[in-house]
Parts: sequence; structure tokens; C-alpha cells
Amino acid sequence: MGGFVLAAAVLVVATLVVLLRPWNRSPKTTTGSTGEVNAGVYRDQLAELDRDLAAGTISAEDHAQARAELQRRLIDDVSATDTPAAASAGMKRTSWLLVLVIPLGAAGLYGWLGTPAALDPLVTQAPTQQNVEKMVADLAARMEKNPDPRGFVVLARSYRAMGRLPEAEAAFNRIGPVLQENATLLAEYADVLATRAMGNFDGKPMEVLNQALKLEPENPMALSLAATAAYNRNDFAQAIARWEQLLRILPPDTDDARWLTDAIAKTREQMAGAGGAKPAAPTATTTPAKPSTAAAAGTSVSGRVSLSPTLAAKVQPGDTVFIFARNPQGSRLPLAVQRTQVSALPFSFKLDDSMAMSPEAKLSGASEVRIEARVSRSGNATPQSGDLIGASATVKPGAAGVDVLIDQVRP
Repeated sequence: MGGFVLAAAVLVVATLVVLLRPWNRSPKTTTGSTGEVNAGVYRDQLAELDRDLAAGTISAEDHAQARAELQRRLIDDVSATDTPAAASAGMKRTSWLLVLVIPLGAAGLYGWLGTPAALDPLVTQAPTQQNVEKMVADLAARMEKNPDPRGFVVLARSYRAMGRLPEAEAAFNRIGPVLQENATLLAEYADVLATRAMGNFDGKPMEVLNQALKLEPENPMALSLAATAAYNRNDFAQAIARWEQLLRILPPDTDDARWLTDAIAKTREQMAGAGGAKPAAPTATTTPAKPSTAAAAGTSVSGRVSLSPTLAAKVQPGDTVFIFARNPQGSRLPLAVQRTQVSALPFSFKLDDSMAMSPEAKLSGASEVRIEARVSRSGNATPQSGDLIGASATVKPGAAGVDVLIDQVRP
């Protein structure tokens, strides 16, 4: 607001300077020059009369009469030179009138034709949660009166982002043919359906997901969800294939790419260690396994994961919570992983070597670890934008009473 007002003031001042410059020119020089010329002429005429009187060319009576006439004319000319002064005073009054009228007129026109409310700092502030909810409610009301596919797309995505999954599913169902032609929309729809089914992709969620992959075989979101679906049904070979396909289209040297590389390597090692057999898929809620001898010797980490009240509205009871230990200085491959649901929060966890994802990466082999937690609405093992996250301070294996607060949203 301050910058706009300053710029407007500078423009008004510049305009006034240009307009008032001719009005403020002083007439004194011209007036003075005219008076001096007239006085010189009259002096010459008086001198000539005096010479004529001395020479006897005119009588004393005629000389007196002519001299009186010259004096009268001089007085008349001097009075006439006062007119520019009067005009100057009028010009000054006009100048002051312009100084007042131009700024006030400009402000009045802006107030009538412009947008004065845009100068209010409150208008430019980021929308609050209440404002967002009101905008979504207004959009829903408009869609009821005037249904429009594009409006239902916005509405469905808004409900999905807000965690209002029943409303999101209903909005997706009302998009119409546009939904069937967009792979990303279909993937988002499948995500909503699976999340409402507690992470189960069987049935309609998988049908919708397959339709998305048919339209766009390399759609990142569809590939990620397909990998999660395969992993959940114990089809680890298919999960690895989907992850590798996704890895080829992700930018290298990103957290997502590194996570996928580690997940693929871990899954291959698990399958090889089981002689090619498929390891059991993680359940929705995993309780701590019985501590091994190494864990009992002080290589476990225990504590509690809780959710910040400010984020409670963003989750559903069936959302998946991943709890894992990482080496803060080494690979991003988790040293131990535990899985539960939002409904179990606050959750007392205990991580040890029995929960390792790789025989070469265990808690017992780390000098220090950081405990992290992530809430995934889709149950997807791949971190995604919008996931809720939290992390503890760095601790040593054997630590107990470690608190992890989920209080951030993954960008």
C-alpha cells in the first residue's frame, strides 16, 4: 500500500509541476521594461518642449499646457502597467485551485473506478482455513445450481486436499466424461477410493487405476499407486517393476529417487533371502516384534509418536503412519520400520533389528539415529507431497522415551 501511495503522489506532483509552470512565470521583467521606455519617451518630449520655450518657438502658455498634457498621459500609462500585477494575482489563484483540484479529483476517480480495497493489507494476506472452507462451500453451492465439469474437478481436488474423502468421491463421480479422459484425475480418484477402503485397492480402486495407466502408462501418480497396490497384495515383483518404471522418469539425485532406489534394493534382498518367496506384506497396524537378543542388549529405540492438534483436521482414522529410524549421516534406507494407523495415535513404538529392511543396515550398526514419522493418506510407501511428517532429535541406539511430534506438511 505504501509503495502505491508514494508512486501516485510522485505522479501527481510531476503533473502539477508541468501544468503550473506557465502560470507561475513572473511578468515583472516585461512590466519594468515597458515603464522605462515610456518614461524615456516622455522625458525626451519634455526636454523638447523646454527647448522650444527657450528658443521662443512656443509661448509660455502653450508650454505649460503641453507639459500638463504630457504629465497626464504619463500618469495614464503608469496606471496601465498595474494590469499585469492584477493578472498575476489571478494566475496565482488559478494555480492554487489546480493544486487542490487535481489530487482530489484523481483520488475521487480512483475511489469510483478503481479498487481501493486492494490497498488493504488484510486483502493480500494468505487465506485462512476458514476462508478456504468458505470458498469450497461457495463452489459446492454454485455446482448444485449450475453443474460444470471443471468446477467439479476443482471441488473434488479441494475435498481430497482437505481430507474430506466422502465429499471428494461424490465430486469425482459428478465430473462426467472429463474424468475418463484424464489419467491424473483417475489416479486421484483411485487414491480416494483406496484410502476410504483403508488402503485396499481391490475392486473399483484397481479398476480405476488400471484405466489411468492405460491412458498414460508413465503417469507418476498412477505408477506410485500401482506399486503400492502390488506391494499390499504381496506381488513384490510387480511392485519392483512399477518402482523401476517410476524411477526412470523421476529427476535423479532427488529424495524420491533415492528412496525408490533403497526400497527396490531392500525388496530384492528380502526376496532373495527368502529363496524367491514373497515376504509377508506389512499389515495396516504392526505391533512391535519380540526383541531379539541384540535388541535386548541395548540396540532398540522406543518412544511415542503423536499428532499435532493443528493437523488433526487433515487426517482420517484409517490413514497409514510409517515410523522409521534413519542414520542422519548415511543412506536414506531406513534401519527399522514400523507401521500403524492414525487411529492408534499417540502410539508407543519400539524399533529394533528385527524390523530392519536390509541385513546390512540395522540399528545395532549405527552410532546414532533419528526417528521419523510420516502420515500417508493413500498408504503409499513412496513419500508424496502433502504427507504429514515429524522427526525427533538425533539419539543413540538404546534410547527410550523418544518423542516424535508430527507437525509439518511435506511440500
